[in-house]
Amino acid sequence: MAAAAAAGSGTPREEEGPAGEAAAPQPQAPTSAPGARLSRLPLARVKALVKADPDVTLAGQEAIFILARAAELFVETIAKDAYCCAQQGKRKTLQRRDLDNAIEAVDEFAFLEGTLD
Repeated sequence: MAAAAAAGSGTPREEEGPAGEAAAPQPQAPTSAPGARLSRLPLARVKALVKADPDVTLAGQEAIFILARAAELFVETIAKDAYCCAQQGKRKTLQRRDLDNAIEAVDEFAFLEGTLD
């Protein structure tokens, strides 16, 4: 009876797993305006870059999307860290030295050392 009341109330309820415990709620796809792009980077360009690698023979659309999203997150992260370096210098405009400082300060960016020379 309680399950019928919960189901009829219009509120979502957690479903129980096989052992009787509540299952984790499933993540929902982000709702966005119609026509909004899921990726900010042009997927055709990302696909062209992937195809330029001689070691890659096949790349599905899902893989291209994931690579584009990873690149977006990477650029966002390094830009935020570089902006923090600019703020420490009492500036709002990013400069090359801010990127250099972010690369030196964050261990995850160690692979980039010497690439901006």
